[in-house]
Amino acid sequence: MIASRESRLAMWQAEHVRDRLAALYPQCVVEILGMTTRGDQILDRTLSKVGGKGLFVKELEVAIAEGRADLAVHSLKDVPMELPDGFMLAAFLEREDPRDAFVSNEYASLEALPAGAVVGTSSLRRQALIAARFPHLVIRPLRGNLDTRLGKLDRGEYAAIILAAAGLKRLGVPERIRMALEPEHSLPAPGQGAMAIEIKSGRSDLAALLAPLDHLATARAVQAERTLSRAFGGSCQIPLAAFAIVDGDQLHLRAMVATPDGVRVASAEARGPADNPEAVGRQVADALRGQDAETILAICKAEAAVEGSELIVP
Repeated sequence: MIASRESRLAMWQAEHVRDRLAALYPQCVVEILGMTTRGDQILDRTLSKVGGKGLFVKELEVAIAEGRADLAVHSLKDVPMELPDGFMLAAFLEREDPRDAFVSNEYASLEALPAGAVVGTSSLRRQALIAARFPHLVIRPLRGNLDTRLGKLDRGEYAAIILAAAGLKRLGVPERIRMALEPEHSLPAPGQGAMAIEIKSGRSDLAALLAPLDHLATARAVQAERTLSRAFGGSCQIPLAAFAIVDGDQLHLRAMVATPDGVRVASAEARGPADNPEAVGRQVADALRGQDAETILAICKAEAAVEGSELIVP
């Protein structure tokens, strides 16, 4: 049994895993338990106010712990950097397009937006990156599942919105992408575009069944990204980006932290052995600390406390 959020994108991901498992093990019956999480229910407040990214996965973990499900399928960028005791990520599926996507019904790019145009995003990371390059734009929070966000754009509430390209492609609407934002201008969030399968620790039998779904290059890349994020607390109160590429036996990791207004930015990168992604992640974290990243993050947390945590998930 697969536990999944009931949004259209989450169900697509669960069905994808179900179909992959059915092809591998035709003798097994694989079903989906659809659930609504608190992250789906709370749309009028930013997630850092009400519990952070874990709100998207907690109910699914409860279903696994109670034996109502064997595994859960997640968008990896929604998974907290520290899992609860008794859980593990057993497989990382091959990554889809990791880039951010510019979506608009009127404008072709961020550069084309006029001064004062309203841009919607669910990400403090994207907010900081846009503010740094386009200080004349107005950035407003955008919550809800993918269909809800597109609906708000279509009703004219925003001139443009920024979404993950992977979700639009998985739901069969790549035509909504007016422009894919290259990592050089919009560095992705840790794990963006990747899917992960969570199970109870100690389920070696289930881990073995899931092993054929694990994509080695993706696993190494996201392990480097999550190591970097974990080094800074993996919090939803900080604008943090981390993106790794595996090329043969080498891994290249780039990362950034910034203040929400994009005024202060620290960025770093490193290359290292692909079979030791955690070491590369720690190396880049150290390089960011050398650029005063800790001060930047302290500013972010102080602003969150003063402003009532008006911050959004990275």
